[in-house]
Amino acid sequence: MCSFLSFSMYLSLLFPFGLTITLGALVALVMSYLSVPAPFLIGPALFVTLGSLAGLRVAVPVSVRNLCFLVVGLSMGSSVTPDVLTAARAWPASFLMVLVTSVVLLWTAWLLLQRVFRYDRLTALLAACPGHLSYVLSLAADTRGDLASISIIQSVRVLALTLFVPMIVELSGTTGAGAVVVPVAMEPAPLVALGGIAAVLGYAFMKARVPAGLLVGGMAVSIAAHLSGIVHGSVPLWLQIPVYIVLGGMIGTRFSGVNLKDLRNAFAAGASVTVVVGLISAIIAVGIAHLLGVPLGAALIAFAPGGLETMAAMAVIMHADPTYVGTHHILRLLFLSVLMPFVLSKFRSL
Repeated sequence: MCSFLSFSMYLSLLFPFGLTITLGALVALVMSYLSVPAPFLIGPALFVTLGSLAGLRVAVPVSVRNLCFLVVGLSMGSSVTPDVLTAARAWPASFLMVLVTSVVLLWTAWLLLQRVFRYDRLTALLAACPGHLSYVLSLAADTRGDLASISIIQSVRVLALTLFVPMIVELSGTTGAGAVVVPVAMEPAPLVALGGIAAVLGYAFMKARVPAGLLVGGMAVSIAAHLSGIVHGSVPLWLQIPVYIVLGGMIGTRFSGVNLKDLRNAFAAGASVTVVVGLISAIIAVGIAHLLGVPLGAALIAFAPGGLETMAAMAVIMHADPTYVGTHHILRLLFLSVLMPFVLSKFRSL
């Protein structure tokens, strides 16, 4: 009897994940056939969201999500060769601008949510944070902010950017794809070895509260291995594609269980904020691309206020410079990790 109950509980946990992956994979294949940009990310993100809102039980286990973050980090680092470092001369100015952009986006969205949509200052601040969704929600859980509204506004931003940034980049035609040499796939033995070392380092980063610790660990180990010449080649497509499908599905699961009334009330705010911050970051990205000679597609993804993991995966999919994109998003999230608690402490002292 106990064995039957345990098996039933296992199936109840397995079914939502299986449904998420099946739905995401089928749609991804269709979008790939139709030549939609970044189909393995966009398709699952869109249709799992629709399934969530329709009441389907969809979910991605934390362990699977973490494994995907690790693989994305390995993918990002695999393109970093000694030749890539020659492009780093222009990055300091770009890094400075991503910090300035983060402050501008936060301040603009905060005012918009307060003045136009009448959210309280605390809810508006947390909902306005440009990225770092899981970190923001953990902060919101310990405050008097409207957690439901914060979740919806932030999720709308992440979903919209995931859907539209690849299309904009594709239309720009300036990712630098023509200059990208796609390396051969890594052999299984070095891939497993890198994954094991990266998992240990990533876990240490997580314990140290480094944002996206597993992704950063995977990226660091992969960069070191490829720069030293110990390892050559990229993460195989047979591993990359399922990872992108899972990441797209994970975005859609964030809408699971959301009350439609709450969604309707916060959706307009989320959509408005996304349009405003997206336009500001796009203008800044165009300026950076023009002044520093960075491919426009890479700059658009690097300055887009989306999630680190999805933007990093998007850079790989769209053949934008993953090192340029990944380091910008990591720097932005580290900056926000320091800035947000500081601002919240000022709020509490008033």
